[in-house]
Amino acid sequence: MSNNRSFEDGKLEKPTRRDEILDAAGQLFSRQGFHATSMRDLARAVKLQGGSLYAHIQSKEEVLFELVNRAADEFLESATSIPAHLPPQKQLERLICGHLEVIARELNNATVFFHEWKFLTPELQNQIKARRDAYEAHFKRVIEAGVKAGVFRVEDARLAAIFVLSALNWTYHWYRPGGKLSLEALSQHYQKLIFRALGYTPEG
Repeated sequence: MSNNRSFEDGKLEKPTRRDEILDAAGQLFSRQGFHATSMRDLARAVKLQGGSLYAHIQSKEEVLFELVNRAADEFLESATSIPAHLPPQKQLERLICGHLEVIARELNNATVFFHEWKFLTPELQNQIKARRDAYEAHFKRVIEAGVKAGVFRVEDARLAAIFVLSALNWTYHWYRPGGKLSLEALSQHYQKLIFRALGYTPEG
């Protein structure tokens, strides 16, 4: 979800005005909430007159949906990039790492995704729920494969997937890049805790 785009020669394209608005909205929504952020706040953050803002966006909800949808893109792309031929435990390791990497890299938008999406209209919420369910299905599939292979020991793969995602999702509340705990260390700790909960003991 980086606002910089790459040219074919490898140089970065300057963010558009809309990109700047989305970035500012992600910061404002994550810090003070969707409802507490006014269009005037958003216009002020990008140094635009209130009326000029509507030349780039139609509504505050449009911005919220785009931020939430972009976060969903990041999570799904991370999951679908994992090779299906890997053993279930290796796939789950990558799912855990990928999930935490998205949160750490896109902390503002991840916060909006987890906390502010409920302010979308029911129709838009349903679109996000479908993408969330598709993402959850990756975890469920991998855990089911691990149970069949005898490496995970859980009775309900879907419930186990929800448990794993609940644990991972909560990190947006407290994790800050550059803090005492590195992303790599965080991923390793979560892998150990989650594997233990799933009844898996890594060899060696």
